[in-house]
Amino acid sequence: MASKGTESKTNDNDLDKQIEQLQKCNYINEGQVKNLCQNAMEILMEESNVQRVDPPVIICGDIHGQFYDLMELFKVGGQIPDQNYLFMGDFVDRGYYSVETFLLLLALKVRYPDRITLIRGNHESRQITQVYGFYEECMRKYGSVNVWRYCTDIFDYLSLSAIINDRIFCVHGGLSPSINTLDQIRLIDRKQEVPHDGAMCDLMWSDPEDIEAWGISPRGAGYLFGKSVVAQFCQTNKLEKICRAHQLVMEGYKHMFDDTVVTVWSAPNYCYRCGNVAAIMELDKDLNSSFKIFNAAPDEVRGVPEKKPPPEYFL
Repeated sequence: MASKGTESKTNDNDLDKQIEQLQKCNYINEGQVKNLCQNAMEILMEESNVQRVDPPVIICGDIHGQFYDLMELFKVGGQIPDQNYLFMGDFVDRGYYSVETFLLLLALKVRYPDRITLIRGNHESRQITQVYGFYEECMRKYGSVNVWRYCTDIFDYLSLSAIINDRIFCVHGGLSPSINTLDQIRLIDRKQEVPHDGAMCDLMWSDPEDIEAWGISPRGAGYLFGKSVVAQFCQTNKLEKICRAHQLVMEGYKHMFDDTVVTVWSAPNYCYRCGNVAAIMELDKDLNSSFKIFNAAPDEVRGVPEKKPPPEYFL
C-alpha cells in the first residue's frame, strides 16, 4: 500500500485506502499514524470543550478495543458517512485491538469530520493506558513507543463533552461539584493529561448513584452524584437529559432519575467474559430516542489475537 506518511497532508484517496485497511483490522504503518494524528489534531483543536452536535445522531458508549464488536455496532447502526455518530470515549484498553479501533475512528474523523464526534473518556490517558493494555499493544505491534505517543498526544485534544440542540448533554462519566454551568466546562484548558482531581477529572470519572446529592466514588477518582444534583444541573443549563457511558450495563443501557440520566454501554461481552449485551442510542431530528441492542460478534468473524490474553487478574 502506498504511504504518504512523510507528508503533512493526506488526500482523501490515501485516507480511504487506510480506512479500508483498518476496517479489515490491519493496522497502518507508523508514518501513516503520525500523519493521521497531525491531521486529526488540526481538526480537534478547533472543537469546543462542549462540542455542538446536530441531530439525528447515534450515541455510543465504551468500545474498549473490541474491534469486531465495533464492526457489529456499525452493522446495526449504519456506516459513516451515511449516519452521524457520537462516541463518548474509552476507545482503548482491555480489548485486543485498541490500536485498530482508535485509528479507525480517528481516520473516520479526519475523512468525515462532521459525521463523527469523539469525546474523551478516562482511558484516553497516558497513565491509564500504561496499566490496562494500550501501551503494551502499541509496543507489541510497532516495536517502539512512538505510536502510543502520537495517540496519547491526540487524547489531549479530544472534546470533554457534547451538546445536542442545547438540550441533551453528553459526557463520558458525569458531573462535578466544581461545575455548575456548561460555560465553566468551556473554560477548562483540556490540552493536558487527565488530572487526578478537579473538574476535568470528574467529567470522565463520576457516576450517578441512588443518593440525594454527592458521595465519595469507590473508583478513587470523580464523585457519585444523585438525583438532586442532576435536577439542579439540568435546570441551570436548560437541559432535558444527560447521556453518559463509563459503567458496564448488562442490558446495554439504563435510565435513572426519571429518565434525566441515561447510561449507554457499547462493548458487548465486555472483556470477552462479562456476558452483557451492548446498546446504541438513536436520536431523531426531534430528539426522540430509541435504542438498538446488539451482541458480540460471532466467533467465526473474529480474528485471533497476536498473543494469548493476560491472566484475569490483569483485566
